Amino acid sequence: MLVAGPAHAAEAVPAAPDPALEARVHKLAAELRCLVCQNQSLADSNADLAVDLKNQVREQLRAGRSERDVLDYMTERYGDFVLYRPPVKASTLLLWGGPLLLLLIGALLYWRSLRASQAVPAAQAMSAEDAARADRLLRGADETPPPGR
Repeated sequence: MLVAGPAHAAEAVPAAPDPALEARVHKLAAELRCLVCQNQSLADSNADLAVDLKNQVREQLRAGRSERDVLDYMTERYGDFVLYRPPVKASTLLLWGGPLLLLLIGALLYWRSLRASQAVPAAQAMSAEDAARADRLLRGADETPPPGR
């Protein structure tokens, strides 16, 4: 234990004086994406920018703005990327329709491959002459010289 370095822990966040406000902040922070993290919400992130954005949300709610007002402000400032559930509009249409489009393309390719495999003609039976020639070739007794000699 003496060899181990001291533990580095973050300071505890003081208990909120207004638990209802903190619940609203947490609810909104869960709907907003951290702009510097890999797919984390503001509520889940400890990045400096996420903490600043949570403080902005807290200050705006404390000033009397509604949740919708705060979301609109964040969207105006950072774009639809900041929302975990962006609105359906022309700029986000591919985001919403992309999975369905990929599913349809995959089904079409699967259907075409099935059709192509059914269209392959069945192998024809060998004639007696071809079977005899194959047998001679396998035994090395073919009387015809190979091409090129």
